[in-house]
Amino acid sequence: MPLIERVLDHAEDRASGAKHAKSVELLARLVEAGDGVLSVQVLSEFYSAATRKVLISSKEAEEVISDLADWTIHRPGHEDVLRAIKLQRRYKIQWWDALILNSAIQLGCSILWTEDLNHGQKYGTVTARNPFL
Repeated sequence: MPLIERVLDHAEDRASGAKHAKSVELLARLVEAGDGVLSVQVLSEFYSAATRKVLISSKEAEEVISDLADWTIHRPGHEDVLRAIKLQRRYKIQWWDALILNSAIQLGCSILWTEDLNHGQKYGTVTARNPFL
């Protein structure tokens, strides 16, 4: 089960060229397999980036998020914040990446699709994969 990060942004940003095409392809594979997962943070970051950078409307971003309602979504709580703190210290990664990594771990993911962590690096049971390489 893979968790995605930033893939949604590029899937909506047609100007991102090859990243757009790879994002659309990855999302299609995950939808077909029925095993993609998200976190509330990923959805929040997508909404912010989509309405601020990609320049789609708030309504269009809402529709994308609404279409993902069938995906498993991690909703972090207090204990997740504490676990993310430990992950940040252990792996010396950025705070927001630690929160997303924690979500991937809590959801039992083996892959975290992200361009923000080192491609191929293992973080416990989760391997970071950059979908754009």
